[in-house]
Amino acid sequence: MKKNRLLAKWLNDDLSPDELAAFEASPDFEKYQKIKDYTARLEVDNLDENAMLSNILSQKKATPKVVPLYRKWAFRAAAILVLALGITFAMRFFVPQTETADFGKKTTFALPDNSEVVLNSGSEIKYKKWNWDSNRRLELQGEAYFRVAKGRRFEVQTNLGKVTVLGTQFNVKARKNRFDVVCYEGRVKVNYASTQILLTHGQSVSFENGKQVSLNVDSVKPEWIENQMSFQQENIRSLLDEVERQYNITIELKTKNKNSLFTGKLPSKDLNTALQIISTTYHLEAQKASENKIIFDEK
Repeated sequence: MKKNRLLAKWLNDDLSPDELAAFEASPDFEKYQKIKDYTARLEVDNLDENAMLSNILSQKKATPKVVPLYRKWAFRAAAILVLALGITFAMRFFVPQTETADFGKKTTFALPDNSEVVLNSGSEIKYKKWNWDSNRRLELQGEAYFRVAKGRRFEVQTNLGKVTVLGTQFNVKARKNRFDVVCYEGRVKVNYASTQILLTHGQSVSFENGKQVSLNVDSVKPEWIENQMSFQQENIRSLLDEVERQYNITIELKTKNKNSLFTGKLPSKDLNTALQIISTTYHLEAQKASENKIIFDEK
């Protein structure tokens, strides 16, 4: 602002000697001087003021259309509102929806057809609301339990395999190289690599590194829904990974015995009991390095 006042005073030759000296020492003075010299050489034709006035008076006067200021603002507000609603609609129906369950937590939500999904800790699901009735498909990372509303085809895609069903209840787990599917009601079709298998009520199948294991189950829903971690022939590292997810902790394993398989259950709401079971099973000693870190070492 001060610079603009100095420029105006300079153009009007109103600067004091000190102000003029300071202005001429400024880095932009040379540019201003060139502009001033150039404009001084411009010539403007003499105006015939009387002819101009006559020409204006001879033209038909048009009454300007005045738009009240409040109407302009109303139009702008309406346009902004329509745009915002359009973006919100697109985000809700065309952009994939994402549901997550952080470590140590579970998340329950409903799909557009009222199918219910329970996400286990450290899991994520993506799906699209748009055209859901004719394309009921979602992507799962981790583990989830589904109570599917009866209707058309329902498909769960994971990085390890695909599960296709009609109205039923089932559990899907895809962790690292292991893919588990359990059918609690109805029938499910499981695709893993080039293998396709049909499961009915009370049947389960597991795939790990190309190996298939089929089992029968007695439970009516996943144990993790009732805060129990259930394992079928899982190695200790996979077991500890699940404990980390359920309790939101870090576990360091210092043992050479990492190939023994574990079948059984661990509580997901009682860390001390879970650590004691693991220690007894694998002949390890659990040490608490910090509030959120456990170290298992050989005895």
